[in-house]
Amino acid sequence: MRPPPSPVDQGLAPAAPDDLRGWPALAAARHQQQARVPFWVGGPEEARPVLAGSVARADLPALADWPALLALTPEGVHLRCPAADRDPELARLHQALRQQGRIRAWRDEPYPLLAEDGRHLAVIERAAARFWGAITFGVHCNGYVAGPDGRPTGLWIARRADHKPTDPGRLDNLVGGGVPLGQTPRQALCREAWEEAGLRTEELVGLRAGSVLSLTCDLPEGLQREWLHVYDLALPAGREPCNQDGEVAWHRLMPVAQALALAAAGELTVDASLATLDFALRHGLLAADAAAPLAAALAALRVPPEAAARVDPPVGK
Repeated sequence: MRPPPSPVDQGLAPAAPDDLRGWPALAAARHQQQARVPFWVGGPEEARPVLAGSVARADLPALADWPALLALTPEGVHLRCPAADRDPELARLHQALRQQGRIRAWRDEPYPLLAEDGRHLAVIERAAARFWGAITFGVHCNGYVAGPDGRPTGLWIARRADHKPTDPGRLDNLVGGGVPLGQTPRQALCREAWEEAGLRTEELVGLRAGSVLSLTCDLPEGLQREWLHVYDLALPAGREPCNQDGEVAWHRLMPVAQALALAAAGELTVDASLATLDFALRHGLLAADAAAPLAAALAALRVPPEAAARVDPPVGK
């Protein structure tokens, strides 16, 4: 089989070394301009509603058509139904909003709707999380090959399939995905590792956790508020990923400098670029004068370890 074309062949020429300071993903991770109002959840059995996200002002007229379920007040949008009725009532609302084109990139994947303090409030469709600006969790893995001294020499970069509902055709990490209802980030990564790269459980024993990064940014689907859990995995030379679910067009092992240049130029998705930058900083792959400001910018996105551990408990603890 002919190897996939390189990013250079497709016009994705890597940036020159001086351009490694760019990293537009750092600004994108905090890019929020759309006007929104708070989204509150509370039923008759609760003393007061709890904050669960936010809603775009542009969507308020559509929500006003649901007065039995939602109250629009100066304080925001209030979901007011008993806890036992939330899942089916929200499912009905979400289907209507989907038909109106207000909920996009439908996945048929259950996600938890969480309060700001972490309490479980309901089960919702994955795509609806962006509509409500609700907190979600994602996981990305930097797959790499190391030299005899253990220093990374190559990074596995993936190209997302053209039919993906989000970021079609963009460059990505070895493995990446969302964390659905009932899984921890590490568990989701182990599942995605097989689906996206054909990696079996026994090949993941070397997984190493990196940072957890907090993103708050406008997307076409709504507001992304996500904790991105970053992992690293060293693969032996000659072990080539093999996609299983059709969601990855190809994987390509690139020299570290080329992969970092592509990420720095914004050719990878925002999540993948941030995961790659975290990898580069932790492994000392950037020049000191470039690394210092980038490390400071990334630190502003980092979730405190004690908070991250509540979502993704360390193995063996």
